[in-house]
This record gives sequence, C-alpha cells and structure tokens, in this order.
Amino acid sequence: MKNQETHSAYRNQAEIDDENKKIRRLQIMMSMVLSVLSQDPNLTLEEARELVASSKRAALAMFPDKELAYDLIYRPRLQRVLNERFRIQ
Repeated sequence: MKNQETHSAYRNQAEIDDENKKIRRLQIMMSMVLSVLSQDPNLTLEEARELVASSKRAALAMFPDKELAYDLIYRPRLQRVLNERFRIQ
C-alpha cells in the first residue's frame, strides 16, 4: 500500500511540475508577444492583430479550457499595447 501511495505522490508531483512548466512557457511567450507589439517599428496593425490571435491560439493549445483566464489576464494587456501603439480608440 505504501508503494502505491509513493507512486501516486510522484505522479502528482510530475503533473504539478508539468503544469508549472507550461505556465512558465506561457508567461515567456506572452512577454515576447508584448515586447514585439510594443517595440517592432515595422509591425503593421494587421500583423499585430494576427500576432495577438496566434498567441491566443497557442495559449489555448497549452490550456484548452482556460479561455476565460486568458481573456481576463492577457487580453487587456494586449489590447492596451495595441491601443497605445496604433492609437486605437
């Protein structure tokens, strides 16, 4: 019985580690997207919008049922950068 509990604990820790790795990967990706949106002088509004859409698809591929979290956390940040960069009202 103790062996089964140990195996379960290792499996749970592996799932937690995997989740943390995906979260960190998402954070890095979104930082890079925000950086490109705010700093690339050759980026057009159309390209910027496609980059935002691609980032959402990538985030939802990593976390399929977390669209609401994406919309609450990242969408406002991305929209703010687009508004500032392209003077969108």
